[in-house]
Amino acid sequence: MTTTLRPSGPLQQNAAGVRARRYDVCDNGRPVGAVEIGTDETFGATAGVLRSLSVDEARRRRGRGIIAALAAEEVLRGWGCTQVRAEIPAGNEPARRLAAALGYTERSRNMVKELGPDGAALPAGLTSRAMSEEEFADWRRGAVQAYAQGWTDRGVPPEQARLKSETDHATHLPDGLATAGVRFSVLVAAGEAVGHVWVALRELPPGGAAGYVFDVEVREEHRGRGHGRALMLLAEDVTRSWGAHRLGLHVFAANTPALRLYESLGYTTTRYNLAKAL
Repeated sequence: MTTTLRPSGPLQQNAAGVRARRYDVCDNGRPVGAVEIGTDETFGATAGVLRSLSVDEARRRRGRGIIAALAAEEVLRGWGCTQVRAEIPAGNEPARRLAAALGYTERSRNMVKELGPDGAALPAGLTSRAMSEEEFADWRRGAVQAYAQGWTDRGVPPEQARLKSETDHATHLPDGLATAGVRFSVLVAAGEAVGHVWVALRELPPGGAAGYVFDVEVREEHRGRGHGRALMLLAEDVTRSWGAHRLGLHVFAANTPALRLYESLGYTTTRYNLAKAL
């Protein structure tokens, strides 16, 4: 048995240099599966993506998936990629085992919560208000750098992390606080702002409007008092005010306190985001 990749379509490349190509996974020249790879627009040309990989049911459990993935990585190296990432839906344990065998590690995960019709009141002594333009300007000055640093701390090369942060903020906040479908709420205790949450109206799989938490933070001197939970309750209320009944978020895998908070609030993982250095 000789497993190889054979292009099944032309190389696609847009004006920004983002590449994509599909291949047949072949045994002795006969197609037994398919793989698609590309580069990542948000992280830059040196960031590869294993977009999909499949082997026909009757041909599985014989190492073809591993060989095909390794061959795909070799193509990405030829494109100049230094890292590759993959997204695996929750519940696809065979894909997670394959990724682990190939040396991929979990970088982050996406989570979602189904919201009931009724919200919970904020704890006594806490109130909320909209973020001011001055507060937003202060937040934005540090947010791009902090978000990029978060990716760098998790193994993303600095240039890829910077591009990802700048692209995401420009895409999701083109008009600042006036961006449609965006709400920044500030949590207040004893007249002092103790944290904020940024929620946006988005469409999440399998479809339909949902809230999405892009940023939630409690000021360092006010942590450990349950304010993070209160901010997430605010995010739920904002989502309900838009007529949506799901709230999603992204969390780094190493952020154990945040993961525990979200799980305690009823969030479940929908997707694992994995990565590997090439």
